[in-house]
Amino acid sequence: MAAREIGVGVVGYGLGGRVFHAPFVSAVPGLRLVAVMTRSADEVAKAYPGVKVVRTLPEILADSSIELVVISTPNETHFALAKQALEAGKHIVIDKPFSATSAEASELMQIAKAKSLLAVPFHNRRWDGDFQTVKKLLQEKAVGRLVTYESHFDRFRPVPREGTWKEAENPANGMLFDLGPHLVDQALALFGAPDAITASVRADRDQTAIEDAFDITLHYPGANGKGLLAHCRTSYLACINAPRFLLHGTQGSFKKEGLDPQEPTLVGGAKVPVLGSPQVWLQESESAWGKLVVAPVLTDPTMLVEKQIKTSPGDYRGFYANVRDAILGTAPLAVTSEDGYRVTKLLEMARKSSKEGRTLQVEF
Repeated sequence: MAAREIGVGVVGYGLGGRVFHAPFVSAVPGLRLVAVMTRSADEVAKAYPGVKVVRTLPEILADSSIELVVISTPNETHFALAKQALEAGKHIVIDKPFSATSAEASELMQIAKAKSLLAVPFHNRRWDGDFQTVKKLLQEKAVGRLVTYESHFDRFRPVPREGTWKEAENPANGMLFDLGPHLVDQALALFGAPDAITASVRADRDQTAIEDAFDITLHYPGANGKGLLAHCRTSYLACINAPRFLLHGTQGSFKKEGLDPQEPTLVGGAKVPVLGSPQVWLQESESAWGKLVVAPVLTDPTMLVEKQIKTSPGDYRGFYANVRDAILGTAPLAVTSEDGYRVTKLLEMARKSSKEGRTLQVEF
């Protein structure tokens, strides 16, 4: 158990606050959901009796029992709200994107450092079961020396949704800054900073005000010129989805279909059990497990061995447990403000690479 409870205020109760933040904050011992800023008072009261509902950020910032503020509002508002919270002396978690520009990300990072506070990007997809499985396979060198890594997050939405800020024309909106932070952060978590980036950022649908597709390639040189290409790809015109992960190496390949089941499970009404309780949160069904194919004898490439790989359990409670421990000083922070800055910088560079039609050298 944590040494003391850390009060948490969640700003925004759309999909992010309702599905990704409030349930997992409430399920981590040592964190206490104190207040939610939203217009949906009845919805919050039904889900979290006793939690305060407020209408303005100053009401949360004035509450001395709240140490951690979670920003889960439209993308273009993240920087201003996060800056106010830091200046009020609160630790912050910012839903992706960490900020709309690398300059804003850098400013948040500097304010947090000056005040000895945490500014944490919500890169929760590091706690996806499929990502954890890929990480484990790479550590085991299951496919030999990795040559190409592909990470897809596809959707089929050929007609823009009406009445949502996510489809509104703004540099902070669009798929590049919606799903791009997850895919790029996962690549950085696995492989570190790339040497170069090549990207195509597009508006593929017949009618759209946002960037609705991208292909980002991160170049890693490796030793003796034997490098790695990490591809991060998204499309709003994918009614047949590509594999979520596809790895090719010198000894074999791994393919994983489908998305981590945590989000749809919560949208479907499931409750997250308290971390540490006997109840298992979620285990992906065997039918969704990935497939590993290897060549035991490299001189005989026709002899292949195939097996299913059990998906490691995904658990977003781990993100908030780590934030709790970092605030208490009992563990290093897993996802840092530097991570948020680097992801934002690479997304900016992806736009520039696409616009100029060339590969860019990466410098942070």
